[in-house]
Amino acid sequence: MESRTLGRTGRDVSVVGLGTWQLGADWGDVDHDEALAVLDAAVADGVTFFDTADVYGDGRSEQLIGEYLRARPDADIFVATKMGRRAEQDPSSFTMDAFRSWTERSRGNLGVETLDLVQLHCPPTAVFSDDRVFDDLDTLVEEKVMAAYGVSVETVDEALTAIARPGVASVQIILNAFRLKPLDEVLPAAREAGVGIIARVPLASGLLSGRYTAETTFAADDHRTYNRSGEAFDVGETFSGVDFETGVLAAQEFAALVPGDASPAQAAIAWILAQDGVTAAIPGARNVTQARSNSQAAQVALPDGFDASVHDIYDRLLRDAVHPRW
Repeated sequence: MESRTLGRTGRDVSVVGLGTWQLGADWGDVDHDEALAVLDAAVADGVTFFDTADVYGDGRSEQLIGEYLRARPDADIFVATKMGRRAEQDPSSFTMDAFRSWTERSRGNLGVETLDLVQLHCPPTAVFSDDRVFDDLDTLVEEKVMAAYGVSVETVDEALTAIARPGVASVQIILNAFRLKPLDEVLPAAREAGVGIIARVPLASGLLSGRYTAETTFAADDHRTYNRSGEAFDVGETFSGVDFETGVLAAQEFAALVPGDASPAQAAIAWILAQDGVTAAIPGARNVTQARSNSQAAQVALPDGFDASVHDIYDRLLRDAVHPRW
């Protein structure tokens, strides 16, 4: 699989990574053995980049990755984790003491001395402008608690503020065929600054798989049920903020564009990887079949005119609802 340098980390990672929110069982249950099998299948297909967070399953995702890495000490896997969602979402929560506590827990869960990359996990907007926060993160890099730090953001404005900071190695942002705003300013700014871009929610919480209808339901413990209107966290995290019924219609149009030798999900990932400035996309997987399918997206060739058609769908069905918000 192709690799690209993840911004200021200086490390090369596979263009298709593995997002591991699902392995925390926040999308319905994924048992222990199946979770490890997902990790193994991704690595077998060339994935060298796992993305996790300390809140995914309250640490379960990190622990599973740590278990896998201990069993595969020869695997050269770059692990990005996130911190900051275990506390009240107030700028005053983001202190050095908190950073030390959160990173110590993640180091224990993952079984490592130095974390490859720690990302602030969609903190309050004011945090991105707080010099002290980034001074503290610089200190933790100097102390080798982490090798590099980045941010996960909700909005384009937050991304641009972070990119301007010299110590930020990477920005993780929602970017998919239903969320195009980052193309306008974020990707050009990141290219200019040498900051890596990690495209999260690449399948719009599964909408872009083309498998759902307006009648599709999800388990009660799946965020696509309990956060559909933003009851638990930013609604943009669920279906990329797209109204579900509208998203189903848009996904049907998207699926009609896809060449016969690829699935809609693979085409959605391949489209992201074709955007200049993207380092990697991090689709999640609940089972081995999904993991293997996602990895194979790196080899999908999209037909001429595909990008223009994606923009047309977005402009007609989604832009007015999504573009002004994030």
